[in-house]
Amino acid sequence: MSDTIFSKIINRELPADIVYEDDQLLAFRDINPQAPVHVLVIPKAEIATVNDIEAGQAELIGKMVLAAQKIAADEGIADDGYRLVFNCNQHGCQVVFHLHMHLLGGKQLRGLAG
Repeated sequence: MSDTIFSKIINRELPADIVYEDDQLLAFRDINPQAPVHVLVIPKAEIATVNDIEAGQAELIGKMVLAAQKIAADEGIADDGYRLVFNCNQHGCQVVFHLHMHLLGGKQLRGLAG
């Protein structure tokens, strides 16, 4: 596995506030939250970017969304709403090159004006 901050969290080499885990996924609170609830959902499999997802991994990506749905309910933000975001590469503002999905909510979020 590559040596990213997320691989170190998966391997328990770095601490994280984990809110969900199963055999394929890990979810933890972002250390620089952009909303009252800001959780990162990551696959344990090494996938660098959205561009690197293979057709055979479609079920894994679906499981990421279902995990986010459960976390949103557990965090009490499902009814009011939340946002799911994947960033991809430099122009998409991806900083850590291990696929991750942001779950943001807990307040009225602003629109996505460029």
